[in-house]
Amino acid sequence: MKKLLSAVAAVLLLAGCADSGAATGPGSTKTATVRLGFSAWPGWFPWQVAQEKGFFAKNGVTVDLKYFESYTDSLTALSTGNLDANSQTLNDTLSSVSGGAKQTVVLVNDNSTGNDQIIARPGINSIADLRGKKVAAEQGTVDHYLLLLALRKAGLTEKDVQFTPLLTDAAAAAFVAGKVDAVGVFAPFTTTALGLKGSKAIATSKDFPGAIPDHLVFGSEFVKNHPTQVQEMVQTWFDTMAWIKANPTEAVEIMAKRGGVSATDYASYDAGTTIFTRDQNLEAFTSGNTPANLNYQAGQIGDFIVSTGLAEEKPPTEGLFDPQFVKAAKE
Repeated sequence: MKKLLSAVAAVLLLAGCADSGAATGPGSTKTATVRLGFSAWPGWFPWQVAQEKGFFAKNGVTVDLKYFESYTDSLTALSTGNLDANSQTLNDTLSSVSGGAKQTVVLVNDNSTGNDQIIARPGINSIADLRGKKVAAEQGTVDHYLLLLALRKAGLTEKDVQFTPLLTDAAAAAFVAGKVDAVGVFAPFTTTALGLKGSKAIATSKDFPGAIPDHLVFGSEFVKNHPTQVQEMVQTWFDTMAWIKANPTEAVEIMAKRGGVSATDYASYDAGTTIFTRDQNLEAFTSGNTPANLNYQAGQIGDFIVSTGLAEEKPPTEGLFDPQFVKAAKE
């Protein structure tokens, strides 16, 4: 991952701040197509609903919606200018910033409240039981972070387990195949992992409130040059969430299809992903020293990034959070 961040930084230095809108200067509102990335997470599947139900068009924004089978690829695409915006966690946004990317968080989609899980094979009943066991997760991402939080709470460190870095889908498959003893995964890959008979979650993001917030993140130059399009995107999100609330059955069918799971399985994810209202967004963007405040979580995650060797210094957060678009949105 550290090599990946270095590579991203090199590309950014060569390419500059790429922007698909060909803006005429700071503050430009010239029409731009927004290249938006998203991947397999319940808090981001509403973008599929927005596309299919015409909410982007309703708000006057043209969107090239790109679905990534590999979440990591979506992170790289935003960092290297191949996307204008991406759906990603605060953890991974800060990792990209550490690599030299200029990014801006404009919306909190949700908090993970159970859909990130550490799942163990039969016979392993607690995090303490992981001592000496093989545990897989995608290195440097939120489920690696969740694993370390859970280990610390149990009085252990990563050195007390045999950590096996794998992409999330591969990690779930390796667990089901019996190649590792436990795995850190997010929904819908939790469904895959729990397919192993007798397996169970021994720690989840519900145990660590606020630790895994998920966002709409733009390249900073795009925000500066195309504030109108950013505002239209944020408004689209709130309009889409209102429609989902009024039409839950049809919405679940759309999102389950995109996620490749049954509507029943998808509905089971509901409690594990807490979608944020506008008021909850405003609270999160407010500076403070509680888990509900993004600046607090950014500090905690920054410590994680340094402690795991992903960066030598905590990533800078000045200008990272921009609440102006949520403030102007109507819910």
